[in-house]
Amino acid sequence: MELQAKQKSENRFLLLEGVHQNAVTTLEKAGYTNIEYLTHALDEDALIEKIKGVRFIGIRSRTQLTKKVIEASDRLAAIGCFCIGTNQVDIDAARHKGIPVFNAPYSNTRSVAELVIGQLILLLRGIPEKNFAVHDGSWPKSAKNAYEARGKTLGIVGYGSIGSQLSVLAESLGMNVIYYDVVTKLPLGNANQVGTMHELLSQSDVVSLHVPELVTTKNIMSKAQFDQMKDGGIFINAARGTCVDLEALAEAITNKKVAGAAIDVFPVEPKSNEEALESPLRGLPNVILTPHIGGSTVEAQENIGLEVAEKFVQFASCGSTISAVNFPEIAMQQQPNTHRLLHIHHNQPGVLSSVNQLFAKHNINILAQSMMTRDEVGYLIIDVDVLDSKLAFEHLNSVEGTIRLRVLY
Repeated sequence: MELQAKQKSENRFLLLEGVHQNAVTTLEKAGYTNIEYLTHALDEDALIEKIKGVRFIGIRSRTQLTKKVIEASDRLAAIGCFCIGTNQVDIDAARHKGIPVFNAPYSNTRSVAELVIGQLILLLRGIPEKNFAVHDGSWPKSAKNAYEARGKTLGIVGYGSIGSQLSVLAESLGMNVIYYDVVTKLPLGNANQVGTMHELLSQSDVVSLHVPELVTTKNIMSKAQFDQMKDGGIFINAARGTCVDLEALAEAITNKKVAGAAIDVFPVEPKSNEEALESPLRGLPNVILTPHIGGSTVEAQENIGLEVAEKFVQFASCGSTISAVNFPEIAMQQQPNTHRLLHIHHNQPGVLSSVNQLFAKHNINILAQSMMTRDEVGYLIIDVDVLDSKLAFEHLNSVEGTIRLRVLY
């Protein structure tokens, strides 16, 4: 627990995996200059040592912030995932310790959607197989098994931010778009929602997966689902590696049930650029394997760097947790001549009442207050007069259920 407000220079940032320089620029413009920038990921042992004294840590998809790492942190206030997913972070362990986790859920949607469009065109034309043949010395000039995207049906599994944007791009190519989602969603353009996966798989010339990594989505595409696809269909996965049984996909391609596939994500991925991917899909014709680069464009990384760094700034400057994936979401406007206290506590009855009674008993006037709970954690922001902040801190620290307490400014 800290009593005095921390100066910006005392907020130590650790940015890993070469996040875009936009992040550094954004933090520096906001006055945060205590930044350590590394171009690589760290393993668990190295992280446990490195994270000591760090207030904010920014990572991409390789760094694993496990429960052990999070529990080893002594000052960590927030985690930023400079990507869409947060499965590389134990978000429950972070919440238990009062640490919000931020990500960039929308900044690279266009990049992923464009990659899928490019892949489906290449696969419909059989380009990967033809490209390899020409490199190998042959000349397979033929229209056999080469098709236009126009008039074909694209089936999108998961109609979220990426799936819906993909549907718009696909329609501009003249494709018919259908989609399946576990909830009813209004379509963009002329797309139509179908009621079952079976209905989507049996009607689609191209199936593209855009679902999150959940228990219910593990191997959502397996042998039974590939059997339900149209003969000669195309399959694309730029979502999560655990959602597809790659052995079943390899079998479907070998048996020519599936004519081609593009896979950008894998259940187990190499830990460095020097390692080789182990996959049953390697060497198969008309299969595009890409190294988890769906969101890896210059534009997307610029946007992600800006988005997550801005969330860091808002949390560091005023305690805002809007869009945190694991934490109560609060934003409260700053007021002059006040000190702001952040009180993170167990979500149990009586906490707010205890706070207000203590403040009333000791004549501490609350100038502004906002509280929200999520799961087992409550988050309370209180503004008090600068002359009352020391006394307010002392009494807040005694409230039963307190997890963390900070004077922000």
